[in-house]
Amino acid sequence: MIGPRKYLDLEHICHFRIYNELMTGLIASFFTSLIATWLIIRFNYLHSHISADADFSGPQKFHTNSTPRIGGVAVAIGLFFAILLRLKNLPEYGTEITLLLCAIPAFSIGLTEDLTKVISVRARLFFVMCSAGLMVLFLNIHIVKLDIPFVDYLFITLPFVGIIFTIFAMTGLANAYNIIDGFNGLSSMVGIITLMAIAYVGQLFIDPMIAYLALVMAGAILGFFIWNYPRGLIFLGDGGAYLLGYWVSALSILLVCRHQEISPWFAVMINGYPIMETLFTIYRRKIHQGKSPGQPDGIHIHTLIYRRILMHNHRDQNWFSSNAKTAPYLWVLATLSIAPAVLWYESTPILMVACLLFVISYVWVYASIVKFRTPKWLHLDYLE
Repeated sequence: MIGPRKYLDLEHICHFRIYNELMTGLIASFFTSLIATWLIIRFNYLHSHISADADFSGPQKFHTNSTPRIGGVAVAIGLFFAILLRLKNLPEYGTEITLLLCAIPAFSIGLTEDLTKVISVRARLFFVMCSAGLMVLFLNIHIVKLDIPFVDYLFITLPFVGIIFTIFAMTGLANAYNIIDGFNGLSSMVGIITLMAIAYVGQLFIDPMIAYLALVMAGAILGFFIWNYPRGLIFLGDGGAYLLGYWVSALSILLVCRHQEISPWFAVMINGYPIMETLFTIYRRKIHQGKSPGQPDGIHIHTLIYRRILMHNHRDQNWFSSNAKTAPYLWVLATLSIAPAVLWYESTPILMVACLLFVISYVWVYASIVKFRTPKWLHLDYLE
């Protein structure tokens, strides 16, 4: 007969093994990505003719030196290595390898754009949709509710509506990370914060797979981040942005689907900033300006913060120039959406109210900057 003490020891051993696995994966992905990123930078002279971003003319371009834009390769290598480590301890291939294989179309088309600079927005989005569709197909997971009566009724009676919505949402979020990837450390740190929040909630629900997949991606991004921020020695590129966005969206949906206690609005709020930036960009370009939503412009909120609050020293050669100072503003903005999601992950009403407040705050800050009425507290030169 096994006594209480024996059960307690087994529980401690189980928790220790999970913790050890998580930390091993995090460290492995971080150092693999860190070294791979350094190698890309170190041997830039061998591949810069195809990998470097030497175009300084676009409205969304704010770098002044030719810089490799294939940081996503290092992130992918770190992620791949960490997942291989986990598979050694699994009896069979599972969700981890499926999720990784499904990411190939999105990452590949982004990397192709990084190398050729000729892939259209529609072509890129199509391949990202393929990745999302493959995930839905092979994992048989899609959004089944939003806690909105009429919408939930549609999802129940017409399952294909939920499938289409899931593919659309994942494609949009992947593209959102590409949209916000405008300054050193911006999209990568937003991704790290989001992934750490997903890992935390995954651990609360004793879901080591979700926690592992979130942590190893966070580690891989961090290995890249160290070389990207603040000096911008390498860029994430479309491949890295699409991979990050796909991974975050997939884990957000997986977590909510695997644990029905979690509100579907958790997935919305955990990604509040990139979602809001994308929706507002579509509104601004399509409705307000009458332009194609895929056409780049220079009036994203991160661009406005740079130009109207920080641009006075945009050509500084010190580490914390205006380019580097821009990202922390958006890290804080993203956290304002992520924090309520982590605190009230089970409460749809609270998260709905938090979402409304976040949207109002975003629009107010954006309108204030556009009208040259930027609040004084945003003019803090905290990195001087």
